[in-house]
Amino acid sequence: MKNLKIIILTICLAFMISGCKTIKEKTDAIVEKENKKLNKYIGQSSNKLKIDLGNPDEDFKNEKGNLILVYNTKKYGIPCERRFEINSNLIVIGFVSNGCF
Repeated sequence: MKNLKIIILTICLAFMISGCKTIKEKTDAIVEKENKKLNKYIGQSSNKLKIDLGNPDEDFKNEKGNLILVYNTKKYGIPCERRFEINSNLIVIGFVSNGCF
């Protein structure tokens, strides 16, 4: 009887561990897709970004003096924030995406 409990527990743990791996793989694929989508704006003008994404919800200068454009959305009630860094020549030089899928 004790051996049966150990076997059942081992099988349950194996399913839980493999499930976590599957979730991580799906999450990594979503993040990769998001980065690929936003990476196309690197080296482009901020006007191209605004044409595609609309006017930002917020903008400010960072400590380097570069302009930061912030776009906020929600999907399934989960907030998504995308920040784009724009240099003095109005070219997108970087981005950060949080909570977006």
